Amino acid sequence: MTRFVVLYHAPQSAPDAMAGNDDAAAAEGMQLWMDWAARAGEHLVDMGQPLGNAQEITTMGDVEAKSTVGGYSILEADSLDHAVSLMNGHPHLMMPGASIQVFEALALPGM
Repeated sequence: MTRFVVLYHAPQSAPDAMAGNDDAAAAEGMQLWMDWAARAGEHLVDMGQPLGNAQEITTMGDVEAKSTVGGYSILEADSLDHAVSLMNGHPHLMMPGASIQVFEALALPGM
């Protein structure tokens, strides 16, 4: 099977989105993610986690990253189409303006 990196995009940063939730809302949201994880089953290699406080590093130095990426997951699937199908009904898409990208992790040459 091939590995796929899933990136979760949102107009609001993950720390900001999580800060606005009370304990009950956070638990309800987490349960939706756990339900999705159960549906993905053995194809979910790493549930991942929210991302924040990013820096972009260039030859000119580093600055705060301007990114909409708020989290990641790692999947294993037979094909890109299969990996994409595993994202059907994902709770991240309940957030207004949210999107999900799925990338195939390509083999390193010579490895």
